[in-house]
Amino acid sequence: MAITAAAPRLGVSAFSDFKPSELRPNWSQEDVQSIIKSVYRQVFGNEYIMAFERLKGEESLLSNGSITVRDFVRAVAKSELYKSKFLYNSFQTRVIELNIKHLLGRAPYDESEVIYHLDLYQNKGFEADIDSYIDSAEYEENFGDNIVPYYRGFSTQQGQKTVGFPRMFQLYRGYANSDNSQIYGKQSRLAKDLGRNSASAVVIPSGSGEGYAYKASNRGIAPNKAFTNSNWGDRVYRIEVSCMNLPRYPKVRRVSKAWFVPYDQLSDTLQKINKMGGKVASITMA
Repeated sequence: MAITAAAPRLGVSAFSDFKPSELRPNWSQEDVQSIIKSVYRQVFGNEYIMAFERLKGEESLLSNGSITVRDFVRAVAKSELYKSKFLYNSFQTRVIELNIKHLLGRAPYDESEVIYHLDLYQNKGFEADIDSYIDSAEYEENFGDNIVPYYRGFSTQQGQKTVGFPRMFQLYRGYANSDNSQIYGKQSRLAKDLGRNSASAVVIPSGSGEGYAYKASNRGIAPNKAFTNSNWGDRVYRIEVSCMNLPRYPKVRRVSKAWFVPYDQLSDTLQKINKMGGKVASITMA
């Protein structure tokens, strides 16, 4: 069953009929390898892991039944590899966003949740913070010892807050995207919304086929006026355009362009953009 009627456009169709990865009793080595692959994909945010980077010792322990799936998830999240990808040189709020996404499968709900983990990290360290997610009642209820964490934020579930749904789109940028290959880099995605206690906008993932290669201003406010032209008068508009689809623009590319036009040319320009296969991301006063 589809998460929403707009699932294809929002890029979440892959989760409509998603079934969690679970290591069931009487498992085979093939089952274990599938679980290991799922853990790496989830905990590393779809980042590709080289063969020499894998945690061979922990994989062996899981393969012979010495540890549970939860233990393996814990080892991966505490590994130096995880720290190098998501802890070092990252804004601390971003680290917490990703920890919650990777280990609990959702986005942070409010500022108090972020503050709690900030305090825990500062006072007891990174590993204690990782334990707080994996040993939580929420983790136990949803994943237990044998289920690989997965993205729950797109589904309606008991105990989940509605605000988590739009915020998840700020963290999830498409099925083929990784957490280290996004336009905002290592910056926090939710710090402003959490600080204001406001809902986040639903931003279409870039892998959905209609996503915009668009990045908002640092202050989140578009300027009222940047320049003018004496022949244009006072009403000049800036049109942000993406996904141009002309013969010289392959469909796999995302081309962003800005048009500056006076008010009396606005309608004609929008028609021209439409004929060129462009998609208007925003129209603001220049």
